[in-house]
Amino acid sequence: MIVSFNTLVAVALTYVAFLFAVAFAAERRAARGNEAWLRSSAIYTLSLSVYCTAWTFYGAVGYAARSGLEYLTIYLGPTIVMVGWWWGLRKLVRIGRSQRITSIADLVSSRYGKSTGLGVIVTLMAVVGTTPYIALQLQSVTLSFSVFASGAGGGWGEADLWSAGLWVAVGLALFTILFGTRNLDANERHHGVVMAIAVEAVVKLAALLAVGIFVVWGLAGGIGPVLAQIDASPIARWEQSGGRWAGLIFLSGAALLCLPRMFQVLVVENADERHLGTASWAFPLYLMLMSLFVVPIAVMGLSLLPEGSNPDLFVLTLPLSQGKDGLAMLSFLGGLSSATSMVIVATIALATMVSNHIVLPVWLSSRSEGAIVSGDVRGVVLLSRRLSIVGVLALGYTYFRLSGGGALAAIGLISFAGVAQILPAMIGGIYWRGANRWGAAAGLITGFVVWGWTLFLPSFGEGGVLSARLLAEGPFGIGWLRPYALFGIEGLDPVVHSVMWSILLNTCAFFTGSVVGFPTPLERLQGAQIVNVFEHSDGPRTWSRQAAGAEDLLIMAQRIIGPIEAQAIFQTEARRQGKQGFLPDVSPEFVDFLERELAGSVGAATAHAMIGQMIEGATVSVEDLIAVADEAAQIMEYSNRLEAKSREQERTARALRDANDKLTQLSIQKDAFLSQISHELRTPMTSIRAFSEILRDGGDLKGEELTRYAGIIHAEAVRLTRLLDDLLDLSVLENGNVTLNRQQGSLEELLDRSVAAAGAAGALTVRRNRGREQAILDTDLDRLAQVFINLIANARKYCTAPNPELRIEVRRIGDRDVVDFIDNGDGIAAESRDVIFEKFSRLADHGTAGGAGLGLAICREIMGRLGGAIAYQPGQGGAAFRVTLPGRAALAAQ
Repeated sequence: MIVSFNTLVAVALTYVAFLFAVAFAAERRAARGNEAWLRSSAIYTLSLSVYCTAWTFYGAVGYAARSGLEYLTIYLGPTIVMVGWWWGLRKLVRIGRSQRITSIADLVSSRYGKSTGLGVIVTLMAVVGTTPYIALQLQSVTLSFSVFASGAGGGWGEADLWSAGLWVAVGLALFTILFGTRNLDANERHHGVVMAIAVEAVVKLAALLAVGIFVVWGLAGGIGPVLAQIDASPIARWEQSGGRWAGLIFLSGAALLCLPRMFQVLVVENADERHLGTASWAFPLYLMLMSLFVVPIAVMGLSLLPEGSNPDLFVLTLPLSQGKDGLAMLSFLGGLSSATSMVIVATIALATMVSNHIVLPVWLSSRSEGAIVSGDVRGVVLLSRRLSIVGVLALGYTYFRLSGGGALAAIGLISFAGVAQILPAMIGGIYWRGANRWGAAAGLITGFVVWGWTLFLPSFGEGGVLSARLLAEGPFGIGWLRPYALFGIEGLDPVVHSVMWSILLNTCAFFTGSVVGFPTPLERLQGAQIVNVFEHSDGPRTWSRQAAGAEDLLIMAQRIIGPIEAQAIFQTEARRQGKQGFLPDVSPEFVDFLERELAGSVGAATAHAMIGQMIEGATVSVEDLIAVADEAAQIMEYSNRLEAKSREQERTARALRDANDKLTQLSIQKDAFLSQISHELRTPMTSIRAFSEILRDGGDLKGEELTRYAGIIHAEAVRLTRLLDDLLDLSVLENGNVTLNRQQGSLEELLDRSVAAAGAAGALTVRRNRGREQAILDTDLDRLAQVFINLIANARKYCTAPNPELRIEVRRIGDRDVVDFIDNGDGIAAESRDVIFEKFSRLADHGTAGGAGLGLAICREIMGRLGGAIAYQPGQGGAAFRVTLPGRAALAAQ
């Protein structure tokens, strides 16, 4: 029975839906923190199988049928690198983690002084070099569809192939956008995509092994007969050029390092360096299994199928010719897995490079306001990545249309040679301290131009981009510039010819430019840290002027990595420095750490530029200069000790200054408090005394006057009692003599009660998301309501906006629920934030305060007793307080 085309489409869509489910489940588990198995060495090794694309699934058999054992070079290169150079791969992974590298363009840019220009060059090279490879995947999938269409009696023409390729490109773009650009991960890891690739790795290996087993034991009759047929086949003849073998092994090894998709899974997605130990033997084993049955399938295809059959499709057409439709369907899914996994990872990597190294720098440079008020950078990054994914796939489809197809192996080699031009700058950068950006730029541009002239442009065919006359005679009749005979050397294989000249001239330009040029201090620093990544301590840079405060840096960080992540970073640093709240001191160590965190989302060069906009210029510290100059270890150690002592003294001095400032403010606040308390006590006492004397003296008072005077006395007594209750309440809380009344209740109901009790209706617009307020609390609800009422009442009294609003937001952070109270006023001045929770603290404008300044102090004590916390949140536009609700065990511990 011939599989109908509609059945094939249904099976393909079902398989894609299955991949969607796998990716979605992995994303959900990662979001819940259950990602231990997602970070396993097995998943990491299987993700490296993205190297095995439709080229190795379909094209390897066609390669073997056309060129014999030469197909092995595609597997030997990465095997040699994984087995023989694993320490170099470990160095790349270590550099990636220490520098927060997000792509191969980011690595080159970061190494050479975080150069934006180099990032642009590598990005453009990667996009152009990967375009033929994406076209190859589209071609393989459309050809496999055409095989089934032809078998069902509906032969496809050229227009049908193009239409199918377009739909495949659209589907891949949708999947990649959904799971590759859902959010910005500070580590730039995509758990859903990696898990889907691991599943596809198993599918394509199982499919190829199944076809191979069928061919050997089902068609050939066993190992002996198939070996006899191989021996009698032209494939067994050794007619290979040693130079071509060496060139192709070099190309495939370079591809493992330089292909954007391979760098993505090898370095960026790596969660543990130790996984390389497993991958160093498991990945070559995987490659060996993928290549195990290539020759038998090629030999049996040449023997059994009609002459002129496309050998690239033997994996499909052999089972179909024998009526094994189920096996052919499995083979089709294996080829689909090979193509889709490559395209997904490649487009994610390229989109990251385009957004980080082209779109963001242009966007930031066009905004004169700078990074502080640059708007939502996250939105710009995500939008640019989604558009880049569409653009990259559109380029691949365009190349597929213009090139007219061709042997899959030939198209793949063009891409390998293109991305290999990054190799000299990358390897030279991680091993040679003297390399600089001028040499890297010269090498990259030279190699890219030579590759484009000698291999990429001629790949469109005679008359495509280059005319037949130009190919034969050279430009303007200059024979030594002919694309296939550069410098007059003829007779070489086109791929070997292009690789030889492009890599040679690339390396020469890189070396010459590095020797002639001189690296900047930042380049020398980056060179020392990257070349000596295992030995050099990653010390912080010092900044010449720290124009930006912690709040400005927090605002910028929130717009890049989100408010929760940014606030967690700042709060952790503040705690490390021994400070309360969210704002640490802007120390060189913290600025350097923050830059690396931001680099995980927008790239090293862009993060450095944004930090530089705010900090305004970097200089190299004494420690860095010593590291760059490679002085004696004893001098470096002595300098490090001096630096450490100096920084410790600076921190101690800052802490003492902060404590002195705080004590001074508290002293002032205490005097103001005593004055205010005297006033607050004297006023009601005076009223009570005056009106009670009137009542005592009697006179001609009427009933209404008696009632009014008695009411005044009562109101003033209540006011006096409330003030004394506050003082007593604070004293009881501070002394730990409070008795807590544990209850269970709904957070939503508690907030309803608090809003009503604070009298916010009419005077203040309260905005809430009740869907997030469904938490069940197990604590002293009355005390917690007291905190909520105080915060709402403060917003009502102090919010200076014409139309006062208060947002009450409930969210989950870690294992705790938090409630944020954020108004739209002017907020609290920076100089007042350190003391607002002290018991003598009131706002500077005493006329506005209208109270004794005990409310927030009582709130702090209550939350401490309940096992929660309250803190002021800067950088939210208005006054913002975060109440961290107590956990279930917190109250029991009191």
